[in-house]
Amino acid sequence: MASLYKKVISGKPYWYLREMGWVDGKPKMISERYLGTAADIEALLDAREAAALPERTRHLAFGDVAAAWGMLQELGVASIIDEVAGTRRADAGAPAGTYLALAALNRLVAPCSKLGFADWWKTTAADRFTKIPASVLDHRRFWDAMHTVPLEDLEETSRRIALRITGLSGLDCSPVALDMTNFATFIDTANEKAPVAQRGKAKQKRADLRIVGLGLVVTRDGGIPLTWHAYPGDRPDVTQFATMISQLRSQYEAITAAARGSAGDDGPADMTVVFDAGQNSEDNFAHLTGTGLHYVGSVPASGCPDLAALPASVRAIVDQGRFAGLTAFDTRRVVYGTERRAILTHSPELHHSQARGFTGTTLAKAGKKLDELAATLARGKTRRGRDKVEAEITAIIRKPRVRRVITWQLDGTQPKDLRLTWGTGQAARAALEEELFGKHVLITDHDDWPVADVIAGYRSQSEAEFSFRQMKDPRVVSFSPMHHWTEHNIRIHVFTCVLALQLAHLMRRQADRAGLHLSVRELLSQLAAIEETVLIYPSTGGRPKARRMTTQLSDDQRKLHEIFGLDRWAPPS
Repeated sequence: MASLYKKVISGKPYWYLREMGWVDGKPKMISERYLGTAADIEALLDAREAAALPERTRHLAFGDVAAAWGMLQELGVASIIDEVAGTRRADAGAPAGTYLALAALNRLVAPCSKLGFADWWKTTAADRFTKIPASVLDHRRFWDAMHTVPLEDLEETSRRIALRITGLSGLDCSPVALDMTNFATFIDTANEKAPVAQRGKAKQKRADLRIVGLGLVVTRDGGIPLTWHAYPGDRPDVTQFATMISQLRSQYEAITAAARGSAGDDGPADMTVVFDAGQNSEDNFAHLTGTGLHYVGSVPASGCPDLAALPASVRAIVDQGRFAGLTAFDTRRVVYGTERRAILTHSPELHHSQARGFTGTTLAKAGKKLDELAATLARGKTRRGRDKVEAEITAIIRKPRVRRVITWQLDGTQPKDLRLTWGTGQAARAALEEELFGKHVLITDHDDWPVADVIAGYRSQSEAEFSFRQMKDPRVVSFSPMHHWTEHNIRIHVFTCVLALQLAHLMRRQADRAGLHLSVRELLSQLAAIEETVLIYPSTGGRPKARRMTTQLSDDQRKLHEIFGLDRWAPPS
């Protein structure tokens, strides 16, 4: 056996490693190795520990990128794009479908410009499991790929992707919600290469910017976009309804045909489109009827004064368990030229919310402006004539509900003598609240549906609204920043943003079905916390050795790791 042995030479201790053994029945030293002084041994141990420790580490994004890449692979998005768009350029680093799939992946987890894409890619572990190096992800490669895809092929590409999604995920596409919004851009006013970006009524209150309109149809089951339509921002939403319905009808026919072919039955249930009052017009209802699609819509209570004026006693509780104190009255009336089923609903929660908003915001703003005008007139300094002052008052109380409640009187004839007094009519305020607050009128062609099902169907409109809020989230699944200024690239950008939204909601739905009920942002945040650590060891000649491993996982992260099959992309242990 080996042991340490000390020799003292000239008063200094030196250490040796001796190995003893039995020879002819007697202990005998077999070998002796010189180790040196204690300082020499300490240096040897330090060197050994240094060789065992990494010289440096790198932390790379893994979980969110891998989960999104896995979803793209399962759907075959890149292949679908390439099938529709045709062959790749000879000098391309990757097929066009791959570039657009990567653009959608980036929009999903960490939105940035194409110029910054390669630098972002280097901060992820994706080059390892996708086999796509950052060197082929120059922004000009993305632009070339975007121009490889003709705009006329986008609708067919989106249709095939939606068909693949419904086929693989088993989506219930019978109830869908339709809504429209717009997104502000920073495109220069003089730019004539982007007619899709126009000044209009901006939902983000940026009247100074050109906007791009976007219509979405999403499933009630998971909020998955089925079809989309980009349009110039100066066009009212109602004018785009027919185009979206036609696209949806085509999509529905394809889904139905696929379901019949695979299941051998009559296919999915009839599709029902849910939309809000912003899409209403007689022409739109006629077009919708011609497609054979069912609908659940609404009209403002103020547009149905006969129903709004009915006493509360005619309404009945719908479903205490599902809708608490919501009451409804089911009837029929003529709406947009045709007799339709109409359901008057009243929600106590909505009633109280509207009452607070009307008093605290709408009336308060009008009252503040009237007070300021009255104070100006009281100083006797104004030069405006009576007609101009009356016009200003009319503009302040221009909203119909405000006009019903506020009373005012302007005394005097000469500018310096004008005096304004105003007040709120409490009786008129109470009558307005009783007549309109908390009320909706739903219209549908589903004459056989229970009232509760019609209401539940209409409330699925929130799925489309949620999708738009998600696309306006600057952190994940974001439409902005949009670093494009030509018609072609803007529409391709919209395509990749909608694709990112499809991925996000599919991932959320998959996690939800596995028992993890997370928002899109929470889901991506948990996945982003699953990182890949690269341990880089000192070189002993040649390239430094590296070892990769994923970070320690929480319980939720471990579940997500399993749900999205991240072991397929994880480094080998």
